[in-house]
Amino acid sequence: MFAAFAIAGYAQAKPADFSGTWNLDIPKSQLDVRMRVESLTMTVAQTDKELKVTTETKRPAPPADAPAGGPGGGRGMRGFGGGDGTVTYSLDGKETIVEVDGPNGKMPIKYTGKIEGDKANLSSSRTFSGQMGEVTVTTKDTWTLSADGKTLTVVRDQTTPRGNSTSTMVFVKK
Repeated sequence: MFAAFAIAGYAQAKPADFSGTWNLDIPKSQLDVRMRVESLTMTVAQTDKELKVTTETKRPAPPADAPAGGPGGGRGMRGFGGGDGTVTYSLDGKETIVEVDGPNGKMPIKYTGKIEGDKANLSSSRTFSGQMGEVTVTTKDTWTLSADGKTLTVVRDQTTPRGNSTSTMVFVKK
């Protein structure tokens, strides 16, 4: 009986492995209207200590009457659907600060990550000076892996000066 509990405890303790190449299934996803993408590929490399996420996004051309810097125009944000790049999350739950080039110079972005069972909780926060003063953008992602490991669902809650938004992105393993 002791051996059965030990095996059950070990099975529960092993976190999900999100590694692989994932393609966004747009018809199955519920994207915020500001998240304009034609395709999104995410490559994930996971170790016991970190989760490294590289994104490649293809966007439609902005409408002819779209203002510069608006959705689909201007600068994007790092991460899903915002801009291509690589982000590394430390999985110990501690904050990691990375400086990136922003419109007004260097901008620190704070990242945290933790995997518990079949879920990954990832967040980022950045504060910078905008036209209306100090601006903070916070993103909280909850990743859930399907039992067969072929579908990754990412629920993203984002808080910006424009308000709160929630998107559900469904990815299929390549």
